[in-house]
Order: sequence, then C-alpha cells, then structure tokens
Amino acid sequence: MSLAEEFLLLAYDESGAPLTDGTHLDNGLGGALLLELALAERVDVEDKRVVVLSAAPTGDALTDQALSMIVSLDKARKPGHWITKLSKQARPRVLEKLVAEGVLTVEKDRVLWVFPRTLYPPATGEQPAVEAEARERIRAAVLGTGPVEPRTAALCALVAATELDRKVFGDLDRKKVTARLKEIGEGSWAATAVRKTIEEIQAAVMIAIIASTTAATAGSSA
Repeated sequence: MSLAEEFLLLAYDESGAPLTDGTHLDNGLGGALLLELALAERVDVEDKRVVVLSAAPTGDALTDQALSMIVSLDKARKPGHWITKLSKQARPRVLEKLVAEGVLTVEKDRVLWVFPRTLYPPATGEQPAVEAEARERIRAAVLGTGPVEPRTAALCALVAATELDRKVFGDLDRKKVTARLKEIGEGSWAATAVRKTIEEIQAAVMIAIIASTTAATAGSSA
C-alpha cells in the first residue's frame, strides 16, 4: 500500500466522505507521491530542489507516473512545484485504484435532495484492513516514544501538514499529539538526508495549501 493510498484512506470517514477540504486533501496526495519517490530513493531534495537519483520504476503505476513527470523536466524544481503539479489528478486516480482493488466502493447521493455527491465507503462496510494497519502504525508512533521508522514518520508528516491530525487523533490530548508529531519530525529516526527530505516536503505541502487557499479566497472576493 503506497503512502498516497494510506493517506487517502485516512482522509475519508466511514460514510465515504472526505474529512477535509479539497485543498488539503489534494496537496497532501501530491506530497505523498513525492515522499514515496524519496523513500524509494528515486528522488532527493538538494539545495531546495528536487533531483532525480534513479529513473528505475518502483512498480506502482501512480508513483512511476509521478517519477516520469519529474524525469521529463530537465530543470530541477522546488518541492512545492511538484506537489502542486502532482496534486492535479492524484485524487481520482488513487480513488479509482482503491475501487478497482475492492478496498472502496462508489455510491451516489444528493445533499439536501438537490446537490449530487459521490461517496467512497469501504467495500465491505467495515474499515479496510490496510487503513486499520496505517492507523495503528501512526497511533503507536504518536503514543510511543523514541524513533519511528521512515514510512510511518512520512505518513505522520502528511497528517500533520494537512491538519488531519485533528481528525485522526481527535480522541487524544491535542497538545501532546502536536508535541509528539514535532518530535517525530525532528527525531533521529533515520539518516539525516532522509529526515531532511521529509521535512522539506512536509513544509512544501503546508506552503502549497496556504497558497491554494489564499488564491481561492482572492478569486472569490474579486
């Protein structure tokens, strides 16, 4: 299960509705794809720019498509550029993959009997096992102490950057969760280079969300 798939499952409730707005969700998915490539040692962040380490496929179609986009551009760009670009079509593609794999299903309804809405509830009617495993990992990380393995730390970084921690850890003490997520982000749980890359991408996700929100607000008031 890729980081993008785990993040999306965490971002939807049991009814199949998203727990956050499109700006946070889409930029989080863009960041997840970039983090997946970093953890797979296909890209790195050097001098504030994303550089390609290897063009070898990862085996995941969505991740490899993201890698191809980065490889095809000769000029190195900042993480924020790629997060914005990768976020454009990430959500429908990840949802389509999860539906095709039988993890989620598709339901149509109307809000107030007027506005059409598409929901993506669990196909079995219960929380998918892959989502439960992801929740268990990040919850154990937040409730625990000491080092956290890189993939779990990356997922924690995405949850924190998109403010999903308010939903995912809603039953826990807010101050303790915030402090622990910060500790995980700054901890010596991985090689310095890996940790730095995750920090850079987490920061870029947060900046992309702010930029998108500001642009939308400006557009609506124009």
